[in-house]
Amino acid sequence: MTKVVVFDLGGTLMQYVGMPYSWVSFYQQGVRAISRKYDCNVSEEAIGKTVRILEDFNPRVNYREIEYSAESIFAKALEHWHMDLRHMPIEDCVEAFWSGLKLKAEIYPDTIPVLNNLREQGYKIATLTDLPSAMPDRIFKRDISELLEYFDDYVSSAVCGYRKPNCTGLRMIAEKYEVPVTELILIGDEEKDRQTARNVGCRFIQIRRGEAKKEGISDLYEVEELLQN
Repeated sequence: MTKVVVFDLGGTLMQYVGMPYSWVSFYQQGVRAISRKYDCNVSEEAIGKTVRILEDFNPRVNYREIEYSAESIFAKALEHWHMDLRHMPIEDCVEAFWSGLKLKAEIYPDTIPVLNNLREQGYKIATLTDLPSAMPDRIFKRDISELLEYFDDYVSSAVCGYRKPNCTGLRMIAEKYEVPVTELILIGDEEKDRQTARNVGCRFIQIRRGEAKKEGISDLYEVEELLQN
């Protein structure tokens, strides 16, 4: 039977340096970047309203499992600016917002060596990740471009249409490799990853980077030992 290991990404294989779990405190910075790019004469009240709409869509503020596209979120968030979208395309506004946050993606040092080792041992490597709220796949994949070649399958919340702990993404991966979903092994850092695995009855390994070790593993090198047990 094909052996499939499914990795979460943020906090597991990579991180955005210096960013907290909820990014709402950075939204104003991104919104102002849109305003500067298009020289928008919008009021502070309008900017504040846009920030609040983005916050409302953030699943760490208002729980949701259904995923919305970045374009649909920003169309709603910018609607009250009453700008001519022929000169201010939503897709370009999304790019300006995320460029304005000046994010720096960092791949953890143990990530690529462990992914290489697992592939050499015959494992299929899949990823199941929730995108940062209102970030499109194209931007996230650009930030992790050096990792993409190590994945046999990439499933994001945009790809499957749902955010964890909804288990649609895991079922898609299991179907692709024609294995029972209970035979998948999910590795992640958050409680929602654990709950996702529990929802389908598959094995879960939790990684706790930078924490005093209570439960789970502290780096990916321990994964190889656990998979042999």
